[in-house]
Amino acid sequence: MSSDYSMVESLNVLDEPLLPCSREPLTGFFRDGHCNTCEADYGSHTVCAVMTEEFLAFSKYVGNDLSTPKPEFHFMGLKAGDQWCLCASRFLQAYDEGCAPKVNLNSTHKKALEIVPFQALKECENA
Repeated sequence: MSSDYSMVESLNVLDEPLLPCSREPLTGFFRDGHCNTCEADYGSHTVCAVMTEEFLAFSKYVGNDLSTPKPEFHFMGLKAGDQWCLCASRFLQAYDEGCAPKVNLNSTHKKALEIVPFQALKECENA
């Protein structure tokens, strides 16, 4: 039997090995630079998103301020251009509202597909 923190196999949405999303800022549920996930990751932090001013404003508006530093949590705040492992449901919400960030498919975990249709990710691919 596995624990809630046992990492799910590291494959991306292209069914290839999951590539790093960001080490600066250090991202991921496990803070390993990858969008790895596990049963305890209720937010499914699996979408490797490239932040934009529009998305950061949207996220703040809906109650998840990603741009304000929170040093007590070792979080320096995100800015446009930063890559971050985003909750799949937040990505889908932003997509539905027309302000989704760009996505790095090679670094987006396959588990994101349980929430986000592949076509939505593909439309937002950071090419």
